[in-house]
Amino acid sequence: MMRQAGMALALTFVAAAPAQAHPHVWVDTGIEVILDAEGRAAALRIRWDYDEFYSLLIVEERGLDADHDGTATPAEKRALNGFDMKWQEGFAGDTYALSGDMPLVLSPPQDWTADYQGGRLQSTHLRRIDPPVALDRPLTVQIYDPGFYTDYDISFAPVFTPILPEGCRAEVLAPDPATVDRQLLDALAEYGADQDVEADFPAVGAQFAEELRLTCAR
Repeated sequence: MMRQAGMALALTFVAAAPAQAHPHVWVDTGIEVILDAEGRAAALRIRWDYDEFYSLLIVEERGLDADHDGTATPAEKRALNGFDMKWQEGFAGDTYALSGDMPLVLSPPQDWTADYQGGRLQSTHLRRIDPPVALDRPLTVQIYDPGFYTDYDISFAPVFTPILPEGCRAEVLAPDPATVDRQLLDALAEYGADQDVEADFPAVGAQFAEELRLTCAR
C-alpha cells in the first residue's frame, strides 16, 4: 500500500538512538483540482484513506461498527463525519499548494465527508484557493506531514473538475527513495543516546513528499 520497502532502511535507527519509528499512520491520498468559469484553480478536494490499524483505533474509540464487518451504517457515517477535521489553529492540513514558486493560501477545511468501508476510514474535505490562481505557471500540490508522523501517498489518479484544461499535463512526482532514506538516516545520526528522538523527530516530512504538478502550455 505504501512505500514500505524504502522505509525499512529509513527507519533503521542508528544504534545510539531510541528504538522509535516514524511514520505511525499511513494514508492513501487523492487530489481533485476544481476550476472556476475562467479556468483558474479555485479549490482542492482532498481524499484521505487511512490504514486499517489506525481506522480500527478510531472506530473502536467511538464505539462504532458493533457487528465488526468493517463497514459503517448510515448512522455511523454521520457519527464519523468530521472526525479528522478538528484542526488546531495554524495547522496547514498537511496540504501545500504553489503557483510556480509562490505559496498559495488555502482556506480552512469545508464540506467534509467520512465513510468506513473495507475496514478503512475515508474522509474528504474542500480547501478553497484564495484568491483563485491562473494556470500560467505550474500548479503544485504537495501532501505531507512535516514531522513525518503520518506518511501520505498520492495513490489515486488526480481529478480535474470540470475537466483537465486543453494543453495541460498532470504528473504525480515522487522523491528518490534512496536519497530521502539517506537524508533521514543522516538526520537521525545527529541524535545522542540521551535524546528522545520520538519527541523531537527531525522535520523530514517534506523530503518524503509526493506531489501533483499541473503544467499548462502558455
